[in-house]
Amino acid sequence: MDSVSFSISPGDVLGYLGPNGSGKSTTVKMLTGLLEPTSGEILFHGKPVRDDLIAYKQAIGYVPEEAQLYSFLTGWEYLELIATLRNIPVTVFEAKAKAMLEAFTIYAYRDATISSYSKGMRQRIALISATMHNPDLLILDEPFTGLDVSSGLVLRQVIEQLAAAGKAIFFASPAIEVVERLCNQLVLLRKGKQIASGNMAETLSQLGYTRLEDAFVQMAEQSDTAQTAREIVAAIEGA
Repeated sequence: MDSVSFSISPGDVLGYLGPNGSGKSTTVKMLTGLLEPTSGEILFHGKPVRDDLIAYKQAIGYVPEEAQLYSFLTGWEYLELIATLRNIPVTVFEAKAKAMLEAFTIYAYRDATISSYSKGMRQRIALISATMHNPDLLILDEPFTGLDVSSGLVLRQVIEQLAAAGKAIFFASPAIEVVERLCNQLVLLRKGKQIASGNMAETLSQLGYTRLEDAFVQMAEQSDTAQTAREIVAAIEGA
């Protein structure tokens, strides 16, 4: 990563967009405290997070692209473990977990082991565990992975309503249409460098485009996607 700089205010949904290999995952690791920056600072409420990393981690929620859960536990046991680590009182945990499991339509499977869950069910458990403690900053790394259409629509509404309630949300994704719909702020990356940032209109204007899809094509250095598709189809149909 080189010369990347952005800020997220309460109520913002910041879309972090770039082709594969552009540095999205590296940024996420630094924001979650899994990787220390070699230069620069990550600030939270104006203070370096390294000064009190434990307090910072208590104030954030993180949903990874691939939910790494303890598969030998049941869904309920896993959430109970997270609640204990987050110091959530038992009665508060039970009420929150029941309501969120029901909303995500997996309450009936709460006593089944996570090893028996589908990818989408695991992702819903990860979403619940990341938000039960009501974090100030929510870091989402391609959170729609594996979700069915219904759960995806619910999650979009959740993100919008959390932002309206004053939460700051970092949203890393290669999904142009989702970023365009959900995000009011945007950072565009290419090969580990920030090439534009600001609100949607400002960011596109910096690149000389009116559509996010066109800007993304430029970032991916894919000048003619239709021609690329024709070449792939020709190869498929070739002898």
